[in-house]
Amino acid sequence: MAFIDEITLHISAGKGGDGVVRFRHEKGKDKAGPSGGDGGRGGDVYVSSSREMHSLVRYRNAKKFAAQDGEAGMKNSRHGKGGDDLTLVFPVGTVVKNNDTGEEISLEKEGEKILLLEGGAGGYGNEHFKSSVNRTPREWTPGKPGGEGNFFIELRLFADLGLVGLPNAGKTSFLNVLTNAKGVVGAYQFTTLEPNLGDLKGFIVADIPGLIEGASEGRGLGHAFLRHIRRTKMLAHLISLEEPKVDAAYRTIRKELKKYDPVLLEKDEVVILTKKDAVDAKTLSAQMKKIKKLNPKVYTLSLYDDASIKEVGGELISILKQSSKK
Repeated sequence: MAFIDEITLHISAGKGGDGVVRFRHEKGKDKAGPSGGDGGRGGDVYVSSSREMHSLVRYRNAKKFAAQDGEAGMKNSRHGKGGDDLTLVFPVGTVVKNNDTGEEISLEKEGEKILLLEGGAGGYGNEHFKSSVNRTPREWTPGKPGGEGNFFIELRLFADLGLVGLPNAGKTSFLNVLTNAKGVVGAYQFTTLEPNLGDLKGFIVADIPGLIEGASEGRGLGHAFLRHIRRTKMLAHLISLEEPKVDAAYRTIRKELKKYDPVLLEKDEVVILTKKDAVDAKTLSAQMKKIKKLNPKVYTLSLYDDASIKEVGGELISILKQSSKK
């Protein structure tokens, strides 16, 4: 299933129903008084949140959504039926921006339901205008239009732990073992074309597609997904020990994060050196010394060893629990 993290929609609340001109017809009285009812109110538009990360896909083809209009008033003083409300369901972490006003709504909790647009009020029927001096009013008013606008819908993933790193660092393999996710793994760069999510003992882990130098300016795939790191509580930098200089790889990742948003560097972080089976003990020790000078929280693992991955996962759970108490 395609992963969609931004769309533009035209959304409208319902128009209020028109009031009507009607008169009672009683035996012997052709016009026994006004009886035109008011129009029904137009339906409101709500946005609601779900943990289903692919829920934006349902809006991929249709670009216009509208709540139901209210019905016109009726005879015998009966009011028109109100229009049905419309609820649009987006993933948790979605920001809904009104392009016409600049106003934003952020869906940050599962099951939230927020009013986006109000439906228009129904118009008045002629019964509303009767008085002692106007016994046969013919005045009526049309229903009011509902709110509408063009909205930019952007998903910014909420995750407890974001896995970042250069392409082919082993992020997806790590996630798959750690959380039983089903991300695609391949022996080539940019295997991950969209963020993968997994559940680590109640903590959400996101595998962000590989960053490269220049990602913050749009190179590679990283730029399209850097915004998802903004709301991630903690970062894990995965660096392959096949890299000749792990410290240089770490600096590259940090540089791109800083250029995109300096706040990203303030997040708690750890470094995970992957593919330790690819180097000898001497090389591993030398690379560890280099990276520990930059970040003391360093773990090493072989992507072929599920036990070591799960051991690191246990350490990450402890760190996440401590971080969540801050």
